[in-house]
Order: sequence, then structure tokens, then C-alpha cells
Amino acid sequence: MKYLTEYRDGELTRKLLAEIRATVTRPWRIMEVCGGQTHSIMKSGLDQLLPPEIELVHGPGCPVCVTPVELIDRAVALASRPDVIFTSYGDMLRVPGSSRDLFSVKAAGGDVRIVYSPLDALKIARDNPDKTVVFFAIGFETTAPANAMAVLQARAQDLQNFAVLVSHVTVPPVIAGLMEEAEVQVDGFLAAGHVCAVMGYWEYPPLAEKYRVPIVVTGFEPVDLARGILKLVQLLEAGQAEVANAYERSVTLEGNRPAQAVIEQVFERCDRKWRGIGMIPMSGYRLREAFARYDAERRFPEVGQIAAEESSLCISGLVLQGRRKPFECPAFGRQCTPQTPLGATMVSSEGACAAYYRYGRHREVQAIQQD
Repeated sequence: MKYLTEYRDGELTRKLLAEIRATVTRPWRIMEVCGGQTHSIMKSGLDQLLPPEIELVHGPGCPVCVTPVELIDRAVALASRPDVIFTSYGDMLRVPGSSRDLFSVKAAGGDVRIVYSPLDALKIARDNPDKTVVFFAIGFETTAPANAMAVLQARAQDLQNFAVLVSHVTVPPVIAGLMEEAEVQVDGFLAAGHVCAVMGYWEYPPLAEKYRVPIVVTGFEPVDLARGILKLVQLLEAGQAEVANAYERSVTLEGNRPAQAVIEQVFERCDRKWRGIGMIPMSGYRLREAFARYDAERRFPEVGQIAAEESSLCISGLVLQGRRKPFECPAFGRQCTPQTPLGATMVSSEGACAAYYRYGRHREVQAIQQD
């Protein structure tokens, strides 16, 4: 398959790994921002093939993982209303709130429906004029354009019974937030290629300069990731805090301007709380005042007052900041498994804990612990 198999080429990946081994002279701690990259690294075994000087830590780039627990509780409250049809991508249904998840609401008779696009939610709204249809609008800059388009179409079609529960977050502010934390030790970042395909990477050079940290835009296949790591190691070894693009086939400096214009038309930047991390200034999107009638939290103001606390057993926040590895959690693989998740990093298909469990890293850890 063109543009896929050539980026899964084993021989080319091994050549890049050999070049990394020939380049590295000292330990470096590298964070891949995106959970999709984490899973690709685990699936391909790159983490086990890199030289010991390279330590990969896993960042907060998973929309399911970073949706704060009170937003889950607000979604549960909305989905429990008899006058609401709550729509969401399927992976959000199992994410635990403070006491319930959306699956439990559905099992109890709530009208919770899985959709594959916000446009599906619009169709449900057109077909059910006697109910308010709420769409759970989560994600990074990658999903924001489609969600913005859904709001614009709702307005164009004069749909009065459509609303969105917004939990959008953005990447550059969380990189800045991580670098401001004294306990977060990261020497360089692999930036998420799909986010940069939408937003470009023009926002990153000021971050690289301010925090003296190189950033390399990277794709998702083994060759992409090995190229990105090699470029990052070259910059680190040369002492260059620069931004480089190792995903040229999809990403340009300026990004997708029409998509950015749609986001800008519908959303505005706001402070946003990240699950397990806390409040990060100007790290999210909210609906502009002109679209306030599509804001589920305004339409049902009682849900906006819901607050919640994280589980004390789950260390997913530390995992999302690269301060702990999943196997350093006492509950990992015991109380917390994909079948019995305590936190979002185990629930999400892009979560770091799920990646370690799915690709068998937990078995190695358990073997060490038993010794």
C-alpha cells in the first residue's frame, strides 16, 4: 500500500536505528507527545531496539486520557436526563468518572449512542426533534475542525435541539506547562504529526527557544518514528534547541489554513483543566459567544456546577507528565487492567498504560517483580 508499507520497512528501520546508535554519546530523555505514537512504538518494539542511552517517556497526547473527571461526570449527568440523547465516540463510554461511566448510564436505560462523526449526531438531532441531542466534543486540534463544522451546520440548518459538551485541548500550551514543572525532566519532544497537519508547527519555535529544548514533528509508522528520534538525537548531541519536520509528506509550517479558520470562527482559546495534570492557562477551546446556544453547559447550567476528584489509587496524571512509567503504579496489572481500569490511561485505546499492557510490557515487569 503506497505511503504505508514503505514506512513499515524493517530494513530501513534497522538502518535508522544503527544511525541512532552511532550518533548518541550520552543519555537523553525523549517524550513522544501523542498516545498513537506510544502505541506504535510498543507495537513495533522500537522501545526495546533503541540504544540504552535513549529513554522514551510518554506524554499527555491522548484526548480520552486528559478529559477531566468532572467533564465525565457532567456527561453522565446529561446522559441521565430523559430529555437528552447523548452521543459520543465509543472509547469515551468506559472512561470512569468519579462514580459512574457512560456505559453504566446506557445500561440503566439512558439514551447514549455511539457515533463515528459529529455529523452522525446532527442526523440524530434532525430525526428526534423532541429531544436535545448532545455531542461530546473532545480531542486536540485534530478533531476541532469537524466539531466546529457540525456547529456551523447546526446553525445553517436552524437545528434548535443540538448542543456540544466541549472538552477541546491544544498541544503547545501543555508542552509549555510540562517544561515549567521542576519534576518533569524531558530533553526533547516528538511532536504529533496529525496535530501539526492541521495546525502546522509555527507555534513551536518560540517554545524550543524559551525552554532550550528541540522539537521534531514526527509521524506514526516505525520508519517515521525512527527518523524523528534520529533527528532529535542529532539536535540534542549538537546542542541545538530547534524545531525540525520529519513528517514532510503530511505537515507544512503553516498547516491547514482552512481548518484553522473554521476553528477560529467557532472556538476561542480558554483555560482548560487536564485530567491528572490540572489547569493549564489558554490550553483549550470553548465556543464563542455567537454560538452559545449550542453549548450544552449553558443549556443545562446545573451540570456546569459539578466538581469531582480523581481516584487516589491511579497515577495516570504522573504517567501523562512523563514522571512515572505505567509499571511503576502499584495497581498496574493487578487492580487496574483493561477489563478493570482505574484510570483513563488504561481505558483509552491510546493510553500509555493500555499500550504497556497490550504489548506485554507488563509481563516483563511482573517477571522482574517475582524475581
